[in-house]
Amino acid sequence: MIASVAGQVAAITADSAVIEVGGVGMLVHCAPGTLAGLRVGEPARLSTSLVVREESLTLYGFASDDERTVFELLQTASGVGPRLALAMLAVHAPNALRVAVASADIKALTMVPGIGQKGAQRIVLELKDKLGTPAAAVDAALNGAAAPPVWRDQVHSGLVGLGYSSRDADEAVAAVTAEAEAEVAAGRTPQVATLLKSALRALSVR
Repeated sequence: MIASVAGQVAAITADSAVIEVGGVGMLVHCAPGTLAGLRVGEPARLSTSLVVREESLTLYGFASDDERTVFELLQTASGVGPRLALAMLAVHAPNALRVAVASADIKALTMVPGIGQKGAQRIVLELKDKLGTPAAAVDAALNGAAAPPVWRDQVHSGLVGLGYSSRDADEAVAAVTAEAEAEVAAGRTPQVATLLKSALRALSVR
């Protein structure tokens, strides 16, 4: 198994990156939040999971070992393959998924494209004893304290990675919050790449 890759970022697309490792370009499929932290021409290290199929070898990359662990555990649920597991991590951070499963938050799980009511119920049933449940996170969920939306941290991290100060990033995130909330209200998942572009526009016209 390829547990990680480290090298210079050669290219970035909407759903993958190419990392040069020992003269070989490794195509790694990633969630938008992970891609937002990469820069072409700069060094990077990703935790990875190699999915082996009869006709293909596909490498998935993550910003942390915890994301990779959750990615692999998600696939132990019936009907959850690597693409759906990656989509789940694109919408929810690992701890948010643990909270959703522990508290049987079907609404949160069905925010992921490709997961319906029955699928969410099956995921809760099959994963509740596998993902682990950080006590503080579960207490917050059960007490009604909402966790910060995943897109918020991802956009903020992307802006800081581009060289903006944390304060500037905070202001830009605030500027795109209404756009993100409108997507949620319409039943859609806010797209980090789109919000990041809006945030950059907001910073450019200050």
